[in-house]
Amino acid sequence: MPASVPPLLGLTKYTRWDQVPDGLHTKTQLAEMDPPLKPGADPVGQVLYHGNSYAPLYELAAAVPKRRATSAQRAALDRARELQYVCRRCGVQGDEPLGKGRWCMRCSCAVMMWEQHTQAQVMARELVADQAAVLLVVDADPERPPGTQAVAVLQIHDHRVLYTAQAGEHGTPERAAVVDRLDVLLADRRVVRECDHGGLTTRIPFTLVSLPREMLPSAAIAEHAWMSSEVSSVAGVWVAWYAWTDNPSSTLPAAPGYGKQIAWQRSLDLASDAQSMTALLHRIADGTEPVWEKARWVADGHGVPSPV
Repeated sequence: MPASVPPLLGLTKYTRWDQVPDGLHTKTQLAEMDPPLKPGADPVGQVLYHGNSYAPLYELAAAVPKRRATSAQRAALDRARELQYVCRRCGVQGDEPLGKGRWCMRCSCAVMMWEQHTQAQVMARELVADQAAVLLVVDADPERPPGTQAVAVLQIHDHRVLYTAQAGEHGTPERAAVVDRLDVLLADRRVVRECDHGGLTTRIPFTLVSLPREMLPSAAIAEHAWMSSEVSSVAGVWVAWYAWTDNPSSTLPAAPGYGKQIAWQRSLDLASDAQSMTALLHRIADGTEPVWEKARWVADGHGVPSPV
């Protein structure tokens, strides 16, 4: 409620109730009459109350009967009030009104996980439908042998390999040439990365220009947008779809087993690994990729949350 109700322009003000002429009443006073009445015309005055608020005054002569609710309407209102305490999904009754959505805490968690799950499918469908969208896989850990450092770029729509190359060692012309090629190839495309979930090596794009445990300069991100942590990842889409969480009270999906379990291939053949990831995105888009058997909306036995 507002701290005060300002006066209405053009209406007579009464600063005390004993100043109000007979025949003028507030809406509340009219409603409390027997039979209840309601204003039948615009207010003709106003009275100050609580020191800083004005209540409009209406003529009793112009008031009209206030329609009473039928027994069926009263029953419906009573039922609606009762339902404010009952979860619309599982039926549990609480001590406080449940508010918008009318879900208990347990079902609210399931709903939040479900919404992230469905959004993952929306993103996967967008990526699969976008013929310019690409998946970038980078294996350029400076602590590994030079021959294992490579990059691969695949078109998500049809799994087609667009580019593969040995990355070369950090700081060499070969590495710089790969970065330059990626700048050209990935310009104006929607890029998805693998992200570092699972496996023994680091596969994050900015490892192409940074040393281990070195922060990526903001200038490098501005120059090579595909290195930014803002770029979506296959892992991010999958964990939201799979819906695993290591904390019963958490609604944030995570990679199962702290990175020990992944749904795509990890090998020294980056192009093959990337095709495994694009296939995963297609399965999520199609709805055929498995969901964790203990996902909130599965484990509680109440099924898929219905929309508000």
